Amino acid sequence: MSVALSPRAAAGAPAQFRAPVAWAHWSLAGLVLAFLAIFLLVPIGLVIYTAFVNETGGFTLGHFSTFFDQTLMRESFVNSLTVALASVFFASLIAIPLAYLTVRFEFRGALLIQTLGVLPLIMPPFVGAVALQLIFGRSGSVNLILNDWFGFTIPLMNGLVGVTFVESIHYFPFILLNLVAAMRNIDGAMEESALNLGAKGWRLFWRIIFPLSLPGFLAGAALVFVKVFDDLGTPLVLGVTNMLAPQAYLRITSIGIEDPLGYVVSVIMIAMSILALWMAARVMKGKDYSTLQKGGGSLQRRQLKGWESLLAYGWIIFVLLVTLAPHIGILLMSLSKVWSFSVLPDSYTLEHYSTVFTDSKMMIVNTLKYCSLAATLDIVLGTTIAYLIYRTHLPARQWLDYLASIALAIPGLVLAIGYLRMFKGVNVPFTDTPMVATWFLIMMAYAIRRLPYALRSCMAALQQVHISLEEAASSLGAGKLSTARRVMVPLMLGGILAGFVTSFITAAVELSATILLTSAQSQAPMSYGIYLYMQSIAGRGPGAALGVIAVAVVAVGTYLSHRVIDNARTPAPAQAQ
Repeated sequence: MSVALSPRAAAGAPAQFRAPVAWAHWSLAGLVLAFLAIFLLVPIGLVIYTAFVNETGGFTLGHFSTFFDQTLMRESFVNSLTVALASVFFASLIAIPLAYLTVRFEFRGALLIQTLGVLPLIMPPFVGAVALQLIFGRSGSVNLILNDWFGFTIPLMNGLVGVTFVESIHYFPFILLNLVAAMRNIDGAMEESALNLGAKGWRLFWRIIFPLSLPGFLAGAALVFVKVFDDLGTPLVLGVTNMLAPQAYLRITSIGIEDPLGYVVSVIMIAMSILALWMAARVMKGKDYSTLQKGGGSLQRRQLKGWESLLAYGWIIFVLLVTLAPHIGILLMSLSKVWSFSVLPDSYTLEHYSTVFTDSKMMIVNTLKYCSLAATLDIVLGTTIAYLIYRTHLPARQWLDYLASIALAIPGLVLAIGYLRMFKGVNVPFTDTPMVATWFLIMMAYAIRRLPYALRSCMAALQQVHISLEEAASSLGAGKLSTARRVMVPLMLGGILAGFVTSFITAAVELSATILLTSAQSQAPMSYGIYLYMQSIAGRGPGAALGVIAVAVVAVGTYLSHRVIDNARTPAPAQAQ
């Protein structure tokens, strides 16, 4: 009588029986490492290396000395740091009350409010910047009304203030999402104990609820800082060039790929991103935020009194109107024939959409192609790395996660500079076409930049698949590929799809890497096309139309993913016997 051994039992088998599996795991790990080395580690390493070497290849700090000796560069560094910190502050002012009200109190529309609060993420910030100029600019709708009614205007869209305003509105959902999740996990018993001891109102929030939700807040705040610090499109659209990202772009495009100051700026951007993520983790170190509650023991929703409800609804409606203003503005701009020095467009037309579908059809096709390929590559890599971490015993396998997650701290502009440096003079195999003139690098930049998002989803999905299910399939004679195809992938489908959609929708609005790597208009995706259109007054209508299409693509993708995930979670009806 033969007995089929499970993988666990086989672990104790002689080495010759385990060797093929071990070699397969080592081969997978080697392929993943080679990919990350070629498209992430080496390009970034070249950027860092170039910043520290002189013309003869010797080590030098002279480039950094030159950077800090120049008034423009020092000013750019201070401005970028100021805008990033200010954006975190104002994004927090928006997100914290919104999260607290919708989690802590019982009133209609809480889920809708949280959903609407996430919508700013599906629009490129530089697109929103143009729309916000028409609404909050010097001659925008709001200032025209204020000037007519009260005799004053608010200079919200001027210079660094305008950049901060746009960034705060666009990125506050990062804090909102993390804070809502953290507040829902707080043990309600701790709140009740504080109430019994006399803590109420502001003191209860500041001393109990906010400290317990601090991990979620810091995670979101660090992401906001990193995203704002490396944003290129918004400052360029608003005409602000005295910041680090615009300076790096201008140095590389105007002086050339050999300009050392462009690499110095890139290294500083990397360092600041890593520092922000490290500081967020450092604050958490040595502190325990865990609770004992499970299930329904979270914060109890409380009823708002009449005047409290009025204030809460009034404030939330005001915030949502401001944060959704870019969407409203871009939609009106896409339909407007003339919109200048007036509260609303003077006339409406659909010509801009006709122009986009006639002249920019390939941009839409390119976006779908690049983002689909990048997202597919991300979930393949994410699933492979998750498998190697949770289903093998390879030494130092956790480093695969660390290496892939490095991309989170690498600005898209810096990665693009690294690709231009690395692939300079390299041709596509068997052709005379330079690698930097192909769309392949655009797609790879999208994939690398979004890999951490897809990886987190795939790791979470695999953690929910118990190894005994794979062992059962193996004991019934299923091979590794068959087990993966018929057991693991179906059970991980929700997480895999979530990773695919997250990668897809965030890549669809990527500009920083796109603007450097796009070498011909025939290769341009929608984000690049929107940027080109927005450079002139005449092109802003078609640019807005293309922006609306980009938002629609992202929204439809998100909706379809939720439908598929819900269908995957719904058990099939029992068959009649």
